[in-house]
Amino acid sequence: MALRVTNLRLPIEEPEANLADHLAGALGLKPEDLGSWRVLRKALDVRDKRQLRFVYNLEVRLPHAERQIADRWSNSAHPPVVVEAFDEPPFSMPEPGSEPLSGRPVIVGSGPGGLVCAYFLALHGYQPIVLERGSPVNERIRDVKRFDAGGAFVPESNYLFGEGGAGTFSDGKLTCRGSGPDVMRVLELFAECKGQQPGKPSILYYHRPHLGSNRLPAVVKAIRQRIERLGGEVRFSTKVEDLHFDAAGIRGVATSSGFLPTPVVVLAIGHSARDTFTMLARRHVPMTPKPFQFGVRIEHPQELVNEVQYGPLHRRYERQLGNADYALVAHGKHDLFTFCMCAGGYIIPSVSEPGAFCTNGMSLSRRDSPYANSGLVVTVPVEAFEGSDILAGVRLQLKYEQRAFALGRGEYACPLQRAQDFLAGRVSRGPLPSSYPRGQVSAELREVLPPLVAAALQDGLPILDRRWQGRFLPEAILAGPEARGSSPIRIERDPHSRESPGIRGLYPVGEGAGYAGGIVSAAVDGLRTARAIIARYACLNRTSI
Repeated sequence: MALRVTNLRLPIEEPEANLADHLAGALGLKPEDLGSWRVLRKALDVRDKRQLRFVYNLEVRLPHAERQIADRWSNSAHPPVVVEAFDEPPFSMPEPGSEPLSGRPVIVGSGPGGLVCAYFLALHGYQPIVLERGSPVNERIRDVKRFDAGGAFVPESNYLFGEGGAGTFSDGKLTCRGSGPDVMRVLELFAECKGQQPGKPSILYYHRPHLGSNRLPAVVKAIRQRIERLGGEVRFSTKVEDLHFDAAGIRGVATSSGFLPTPVVVLAIGHSARDTFTMLARRHVPMTPKPFQFGVRIEHPQELVNEVQYGPLHRRYERQLGNADYALVAHGKHDLFTFCMCAGGYIIPSVSEPGAFCTNGMSLSRRDSPYANSGLVVTVPVEAFEGSDILAGVRLQLKYEQRAFALGRGEYACPLQRAQDFLAGRVSRGPLPSSYPRGQVSAELREVLPPLVAAALQDGLPILDRRWQGRFLPEAILAGPEARGSSPIRIERDPHSRESPGIRGLYPVGEGAGYAGGIVSAAVDGLRTARAIIARYACLNRTSI
C-alpha cells in the first residue's frame, strides 16, 4: 500500500536533495525508515511575499507501517501535512484486438494529438502513416524566422501549420488539468524525447512545466524519429483534401499527393484547419459549433510582474526562480481570464492564411525577454456567433482577423493600444513598447473585437487592476485580436468507441476536434484513441514491441 502526503511546505531556498529528511520528519519517522517515494506535484506558493514556499505532494511506500500512519493522520485535527491512502492504477495498453485491419491507419496532422497517437500505434506494431500538410520542423523554423523578419507568409509552413502543429510555437507549456497514469506517460515520453533540461524543474511533476518554443522542435522531431524507427511513416507537404467513406465506414483519403486507401483515419487536424472543417461540413461529418475563447494579448514589463508576484525581494527570487508568471480571472456576465501566460516572452503573429491577422504568445526556455504577455480572453457562447450553421464560429474569427489585417496596413503589423486608452475609448499616442517582431500600428481595438468581448474587457480590466493594487493597468499594452485559443467546432464522436457517429473508422482527436485544450491534453487524447484502435484491431506487425 502507498500513501499520498500533501501540503509539505518548504522555503524555496531549501535544496530538493533534502526532501527525504523533511518527508520523514513530517511522518514522525527517521529517513532510513522511508521506503521508496516520489514527487507527485511541486507548486510555488506566492501568497506570503515575505517567504515564498514550494508545496509538495508525494507518494511514499513504507515497509511496514502505512496503515497505522494513515489512520493516525486521518484522526489528527490540524495536521501540517495530509496523509492518506494512495492507490493509482498503473499505465497500461490493451492487447491487440482480433478484427482484421485491411491497411495501415492514417493520422491526419502531426500536432501533439496526432504524433502521440501515431507513436503508440507504431509501438504496438500498427505501422501508421502520418499526413502533415506543412513542412518538417527544421524547414518550418526557417520559414517562421523569415516571416518575423518581414518576409513573405508561407500558407503551409508558419506558426500554425507544419510538423508539431500550433503547439510547436506556443511556449511549450505542459500544464494539464487532468492527472493519472495517461498524463504521466505522456510527460515521460516528452522527457525521454529531449524534453527534460538539466538544472530545470522536472516536467514530470512541476506545477507549470515549461519547455520553451526553442526546445519543442527537438522534442517533436525525436517523437517523429521514434515513429519511423518503429515502422511508421510521416509524409510532409501532404494535405488531406477529402474523405472517402460509405455505409461500411472509411475507405481512404484524397490528398494533394493522390488517393490513400485506409480503413482507419485519425483526424488530429488542429484548431485552425478551416479548409478541412469546410470539407468535413460538405461531407456531412457530424459536427456542432462550440464556444471558444476570443480576446487580446496583454503585455507588461516583466520586471513589473516579478515585483507584483514575488514581492519586495523579487530580485533575489528572480535569480532562484526565473521570471514570474500569473493567472487572473475577473468574474462578470462573461468571465474575463488570462490564458497561455508567457513570462519573459514574445507576442507572435499566429496566422494561418493570407489576408488575416491574429496574435498569440511564446517564450524561449530561458524566458529572458524583458516583456511578459498573456492572452486575456472571454468564452464566446454559440448564440453570439452571428449565425447558426456549423461554420459560424469560424466566420466570426475570420471577420475580425481580416479587420486586424487591414488595420495592420496589409503588412501583418500588430494593432496595439494602451489598456487605459482602451477603457477611455481613444487611440494611443506615442511609442507603444512591445515584443511583437513585425512592426505595429496604433489602433482602436474595439474594431477587431466582437461587442461581447469588448464589453467584458471594459468591465474586467478595472477588476484585474484592483487585484494588483492599481499596478495592472498603467503600463499594460493590449494587442489583438487573440482568436485561436480553442476550436469553434466540435467533431462529434462516440464516448466509448471514440469514432465519429455513423462513420466507422473515423476518429476525431485533439484541440481541432474540440476535445483538448493544450499540448498535454491533446497528446493524452491521442494516446487514448490509439488505445481504442489497438483494442479493436489486430496489429499489422506481429513482432511489435
